[in-house]
Amino acid sequence: MELENIIPTDKKCLNILILKILREYTDEEHCLTQQAILGILHSKYAMEYDRRTIKANIDSLRDLGYAIEHTASGYYLSDREFDDAELRMLIDSVLFNKSISHVQADRLIKKLKQLGNAYFPSKVKHICHLQALQHNSNPQTMLNIDRISDAIAGNKQISFTYNSYGSDLKLHSRRAANYKYTVSPYYLVANNGRYYLIANHSHHSDISHYRVDKITDVCILGDTPAKPLRTLPEYANGYDLPRHMAEHIYMFSGKGISITLRIEPFILDEIIDWFGKDFIITENREDSLTLELQCNEEAMLYWALQYGQYAEVLKPESLRSKLKAASIRIYDKYNKQ
Repeated sequence: MELENIIPTDKKCLNILILKILREYTDEEHCLTQQAILGILHSKYAMEYDRRTIKANIDSLRDLGYAIEHTASGYYLSDREFDDAELRMLIDSVLFNKSISHVQADRLIKKLKQLGNAYFPSKVKHICHLQALQHNSNPQTMLNIDRISDAIAGNKQISFTYNSYGSDLKLHSRRAANYKYTVSPYYLVANNGRYYLIANHSHHSDISHYRVDKITDVCILGDTPAKPLRTLPEYANGYDLPRHMAEHIYMFSGKGISITLRIEPFILDEIIDWFGKDFIITENREDSLTLELQCNEEAMLYWALQYGQYAEVLKPESLRSKLKAASIRIYDKYNKQ
């Protein structure tokens, strides 16, 4: 129940209400005098006290560890669970998260705004919300994350339906309607604004990636323990999640391979954004850099097509052949008369 809906009559509530008033109405730039606090107690809660009582209760809150500062302008709460910059970052993370629905995003942002004081909403009113179509339309996503997290914590396998969008723009099962994927879940990761499940399919001996917003009907298989990650041949000597993410920039499944790139120097920032700093510069010229890095071949195919004007794959030859074939297909599409 919200405190605003309570009309307290017990003095034991006074500490809580004064703390709430300081949280809601004060910061370093907005202080409240004892008289102002008395005014809010009267107007919002129909409570009548004197200034000595207010001071005594503020001193009591300080003794309990609350950071309440006193200046010539009055009192303010100087230490909060989240400062304005932190709340703004959390709101931005919700806005840029494509895995949750538009409705869920609005609900979360509203809750985050309530963690600030009365002046915080005006600081974020200029934030433009992503259009609803940029958020996913799967209402089960938040529940999926919760259930998958429980399964990972409990070391249990899960089953689910894995879907793709049809021409009606709705999710449909990739397999037969009653087919269920059964996997051992290991990690939930965020990549390019979406959540992915890193798991081992029960019929395979490697790792697969699944978009959480395309998963429905998650069921924890309580009697079936997850397959230990170290029992997968590729990860018998351990698993490095940051390295795995750097090698799977588009979350394609499959192991990373050694790739040699020649790039124009000005896109080095882009290399670091996509792959981190885990690469070797083998040749440094004024007009080009030659790099060696590890990446999933399918992911590098897409990356090289995106940056093809400024980057050339030198090795392996198999990837060069795929890029050449893709480039010819693209050229033919745009060269039609």
